Amino acid sequence: MSLRFNSGLMALALIVLGCASCLGQLPAQAPVPGPGKSPANGPADGPQNPGTASSGEQIPGPRLSGSIGGTVLDQSGAVVAGARVILSLGDQSPKQEMQTGAGGQFLFSNIAPGPFQLTITAAGFAAQISSGILHSGENYIVAGSALAVATTVTDVEVGVSQVEVAEEQIKIEEQQRVFGVLPNFYVSYIPDAAPLNSRQKFKLAARTVVDPFTFVFVGGAAGVQQAQNHFRGYGQGAQGYAKRFGAGYADQVSGTFIGSAILPSILKQDPRYFYKGTGSKASRFLYAVANAVICKGDDRRWQPNYSNMLGGLAAGGISNLYYPEQDRGAALTFENAAVGIGSSAISNLFQEFLIRKLTPKAPKEAPAKP
Repeated sequence: MSLRFNSGLMALALIVLGCASCLGQLPAQAPVPGPGKSPANGPADGPQNPGTASSGEQIPGPRLSGSIGGTVLDQSGAVVAGARVILSLGDQSPKQEMQTGAGGQFLFSNIAPGPFQLTITAAGFAAQISSGILHSGENYIVAGSALAVATTVTDVEVGVSQVEVAEEQIKIEEQQRVFGVLPNFYVSYIPDAAPLNSRQKFKLAARTVVDPFTFVFVGGAAGVQQAQNHFRGYGQGAQGYAKRFGAGYADQVSGTFIGSAILPSILKQDPRYFYKGTGSKASRFLYAVANAVICKGDDRRWQPNYSNMLGGLAAGGISNLYYPEQDRGAALTFENAAVGIGSSAISNLFQEFLIRKLTPKAPKEAPAKP
């Protein structure tokens, strides 16, 4: 039994020694190289892992496309639909073009970042050019896209009607108010403005007689007349004031429509005063006074202002229907017409030398010589 035990130990020892000799013949395991090093602990021969950078370096982010948009307005603040907007990029990319929608808006999408230039044109307006830099992923809103009215009709693109040009110019005139309050609609600071058609002449007259300040002016004049007891036949009190107010407003309506709409439409004359603004003071003085009896025709030629002179007579004749008996008569009508012409001359002098400075929304462009 002892022999068998010793034999087993010897067999076990032989097995252990054989395994040890086998293990001694295996090569040693190579160490795992660290990042950026070869197995021999030297610098790596191959490229480093993409997306990594050496210490202190920054990888720029991707350049994202953006957009450029805005709203095109005129000087009165009204939107300009159908304006042509051209986008030019600084990298010589093809130009992009579009028209503003009904709300005057435009938007260029998927634009590569970088410098750009916008050119905006529209019928009856001077072209506007602006520039800027679009940054990566930016939605750039163009500010200040207010178009100025063209100073001459010859700048208008072919195919645009004269009526459309005049309509845009009327919008500017309807914003003209002395001290920002008193209407100054019948003055054009564009010397070569497009002539008005009959519908536009009646529209401007209607806009004048329903303006709130017209009622204030007539009401104040009626109060002065009552205080001085003018038109005594109307009496005093609330009834007398109402009659004076009604007569004054009737004068305003008949004078405006007859002298600035009906007769100008029939005789094809322009009822507006065209601001000169250049030349010597003497030449401007004579120009303003002369415009009480001359005017521009719809053909842009100067001619006697029959509309103003006959309009005063016609309005005076109509006033005989409602003024007190002692304040009627042909002689008084002609006298009032003459006074009206003199008043026009004085008003024109104020227009030429003073009122433009007091009208905040008057066009700022230097006028050409009429």
